[in-house]
Amino acid sequence: MAPSDTQPEPTVPTLEDVAKAASVSTATVSRCLNSPERVSEKTRTKVMEAVRKLGYAPNFGAQALAAKRTNTFGAIIPTMDNAIFARGLQAFQEELHRNGVTLLVASSSYDPQLEEDQIRALVARGADALLLIGHERTAQSYAFLEQRQIPCVVAWVYTPDAPRISVGFDNRQAMKSMAAEVIGLGHRRLGYISANRGDNDRARERFMGLCDAMREAGLEPSELHLRETPYSIADGAAAFADLMEDSPRPTAVLCGNDVLAAGALQQARKLGLSVPRDVSVTGFDDLDIAEIVTPPLTTVHVPHRDMGRLAAKALLDMRNGTPPQASIHLDATIRWRETLAAPPEN
Repeated sequence: MAPSDTQPEPTVPTLEDVAKAASVSTATVSRCLNSPERVSEKTRTKVMEAVRKLGYAPNFGAQALAAKRTNTFGAIIPTMDNAIFARGLQAFQEELHRNGVTLLVASSSYDPQLEEDQIRALVARGADALLLIGHERTAQSYAFLEQRQIPCVVAWVYTPDAPRISVGFDNRQAMKSMAAEVIGLGHRRLGYISANRGDNDRARERFMGLCDAMREAGLEPSELHLRETPYSIADGAAAFADLMEDSPRPTAVLCGNDVLAAGALQQARKLGLSVPRDVSVTGFDDLDIAEIVTPPLTTVHVPHRDMGRLAAKALLDMRNGTPPQASIHLDATIRWRETLAAPPEN
């Protein structure tokens, strides 16, 4: 007898199948999938083992219609080109996962119009809430979120008087503290490599913090050797080379983040300059690269993981109907390593 040309359709496991395999009710299975914190670890382990064994996948479309939520959050970060946002976003995702929420991520390339389009796209795909970086974006973006009643939290900044909840640190004060240490060592000719400040409130705040420290030390901010550039190692190197052409050249170069500082250190070696003997260099963020560059980088430590975790908790509360809490302030502190010292004798 010839074999049949038709194959039986595979059986799709159902919620009832999982409940039977785990010896629990369908309501318990549903709680494990949607509100795992409400179920004991023993029961959750048993149910999830049945889910994996059977290959069960929830019908999230049906769940979303029933619950008027998708258990999906969105995050829009300015760039994926380097690790500036990686640690914070990882902690953000881990906290969401513990609460049964899936994360969708987009990158705006520091383009406000592109970010506005991404906000609309994520909401159209069912995002219940959004994580945003900094306050700087189009008025239309905020109007859209308010119209659609989509909760959002702003991270990497702390602005207690802003109309939206922020979870982060004071960029201005953090850079002011670093600059005060640099000036306190005796540096008077300062260079600064900054991100483009036009649509980046973090970059503007850090620049203002440096100017604050200069004024308090009796230095004139107009005499700062300033270069603005995109965030990349190559751009940081080019900006540092350009600064070293100034006469007199700076004895210390502060950088708006560690990626730019890594480029500065790379270029210093190419120019035959010893750091910090000939010129000091500082960074901002305390990324992994800060510890592996040569010499290891003195920088501002940003509490990335705490920021991501607490931003997730705040968004979850807001999504669940808890009234918005106050903005959360985290400390950014200096990590002393080997790239900052007193200026060379003139």
